[in-house]
Amino acid sequence: MNDNALKANTAGITATLARFLVQSRYEDIPAPVRHEAARAVLNWLGCAIGAANHETIDCAWAALAPFAGAEQASLVGRRERTDVLHAAMINGISSHVLDFDDTHARTVHPSAPVLPAILALSEWKKLSGAQFVHAFVLGVDAECRIGISVFPEHYNVGWHITGTAGVFGAAAATGKLLGLNEQQMRWALGIAATQSSGLREMFGTMCKSFHPGHAARNGLIAALLASKNFTSSERAIEAPRGFGHVLSTKFDPTMITGDLGRRYELSSNMYKPYACGLVVHASIDGCVELRREHQMKPDDIERVELTVWPMVLELTGNKKPQTGLEGKFSVYHAAAVALLYGAALESEFSEAVVRDPRVTALRDRVTATADASVGKLEAHVKITLRNGTVLKHHVAHALGSLQRPMSDTDLENKFRGLVTGVLPPAQIEELIGLCWKVGELEDVGAIARAAVPR
Repeated sequence: MNDNALKANTAGITATLARFLVQSRYEDIPAPVRHEAARAVLNWLGCAIGAANHETIDCAWAALAPFAGAEQASLVGRRERTDVLHAAMINGISSHVLDFDDTHARTVHPSAPVLPAILALSEWKKLSGAQFVHAFVLGVDAECRIGISVFPEHYNVGWHITGTAGVFGAAAATGKLLGLNEQQMRWALGIAATQSSGLREMFGTMCKSFHPGHAARNGLIAALLASKNFTSSERAIEAPRGFGHVLSTKFDPTMITGDLGRRYELSSNMYKPYACGLVVHASIDGCVELRREHQMKPDDIERVELTVWPMVLELTGNKKPQTGLEGKFSVYHAAAVALLYGAALESEFSEAVVRDPRVTALRDRVTATADASVGKLEAHVKITLRNGTVLKHHVAHALGSLQRPMSDTDLENKFRGLVTGVLPPAQIEELIGLCWKVGELEDVGAIARAAVPR
């Protein structure tokens, strides 16, 4: 297809999306979607606060603090304040470093690139909760639709889609809060497009969590530049040499504009009960259930056989992880700790647990086989005991999936588990209350300020 044909085939995608973002009203957002936004804020904030003192954040802040600007925004879970751009990036990193944040059913981790950008901006500009929720819903819609338009080819060749598509979400959301007009919103999306980045090669390192932090900051920069009439291509998504065609061989622009304003992607959001990649959750579920049902001890186990979606081995096939971050990308480690501890929370992915001789011994007895007939969030677990007994469990839908969603109470308990030890109990309950009524707040910056240890 030549350039002219491509132009005719995909004309106006960036403009259509920009027009929708600018013209959308808070009243257009259905009540269930607004409630989902509150669920996402609570989950995201718990992940960010829970990781606030992680080595990754300490390293990032030590490197960047000498260059920080005016104290405009909070670093959640910490006492430092910094400029809006640094706050967006650091809070974005902290919210993803535990790999415990939310996941869209078809594409990105939606909150990590968007919420840190709009929270930092809202704290500085003193914006309302209704504005905040509206911008968040629109940002998630933009990043997820753009992500879906290039998925899975874009991801399969090695792009980390949370970073590459997330920058659009941050630009759209902050652009909405800044009151960009249609022309400026087109520019903001273009400036975001040219900053899109993130490689899957970085999984298991500090750079994976850097991707959404980088996207949050760069999306915010895109909107700020556009607000002052800094120009870009107005066809940055659909042009022959734009984001879609450069970063995917099967770009489908209809995924961006189809049912725009009638279907909101936040409705397809999922929340993790375990502190690792969602694709291993079904294996964890199966191991936890068999352990609970049969009360087996690790020494009783001869071998563990997992049958999983093929991408599970590509993403989490690290047989011998050496660090906590590497453990999050090992289906073998996830199964071993699920059987040993009956859990797979952040403590089960510490460096000490990853190197624990009991864990490594059991991990060596775990095998995993890819099967194309197995779904993304499905797994078959087979355990053979030393006495010859064979135990089996099929997990059709992992806990946390759209078919088995976490309840509001589940999310509250997850939040408490993450932030206990960082914030005092009374402050934790105050913050939970603020998150549930986020859309009613006169100054949404109250959430950021309540997330700082007192």
